[in-house]
Formats: sequence, structure tokens, C-alpha cells
Amino acid sequence: MARIFINLPVADLEKSTAFFKSLDYEFESEMTDDNATCMVVDKNIFVMLLTREFFKTFTNKEIADANQTTEVILSLEVDSKEKVAPFVEKAVQAGATTPNDPQDHGFMYQWGFQDLDGHLWEVFWMDPNAQMIG
Repeated sequence: MARIFINLPVADLEKSTAFFKSLDYEFESEMTDDNATCMVVDKNIFVMLLTREFFKTFTNKEIADANQTTEVILSLEVDSKEKVAPFVEKAVQAGATTPNDPQDHGFMYQWGFQDLDGHLWEVFWMDPNAQMIG
């Protein structure tokens, strides 16, 4: 299986790293320097937090201000419905905000937060027995 690396620009690498460490994420020290750090989400999923200056070296486009526009919503699945709220509440305690109220769709429960740089993270649980209409 291929690995996925999501690159996100951050204003303050040290503060962003501390924020995600408070959510119990681990970081790859060999992929960390003054410009970037590698957050381990899962075995094959990583989030590269890059200083805005370093991020700019990968694109000729303007970097979106995630506090003003939505460039992406990162969705994280948890094991149970009961784990959604504590995850988001922990993020809020670390400095995040909640742009939306929790949503209960029966087969799926979700609630999200906006991190220190305005990136949107959606935490959800989906009933594995639910039949999806398609």
C-alpha cells in the first residue's frame, strides 16, 4: 500500500507541533528540522507541517489563508461514536475552535475543529454495518 503525505503550511511550527502532540500524535524525528516536521496519523498516513516559507518552495501559487478560505477538510475516523466528542474537546483545550455543531446522521456521527492555522479537521465515526445508498 502506498503512503500518503499531506502537506500543510503553518505559521509557527513549534506551536503547531505542540498542539498536535497534545492530541497524542507522534512525530518522526528523522523527518523534522526547522522547516518541517512529520506527524504520524497511521501506519501509512502522515501530515507534514511545513513553515509557510518552506511550503512556498513547493508551489508557484499563493498559499491559502485557511482562516479565510477552506482549502481542504481533513477527516479522521475514530473507533466509536463516544470517542468523537472527547477528541474534539481535547483539541479545543489545546487552542482549536469548533466551527460547526456535532452532526448525528444515525449511521455517522461527526464533529470537527479548526486548528491553530485554520485548517479544518473532521472527526467522525461511521457504523460499519450501515448500508450506504449509492
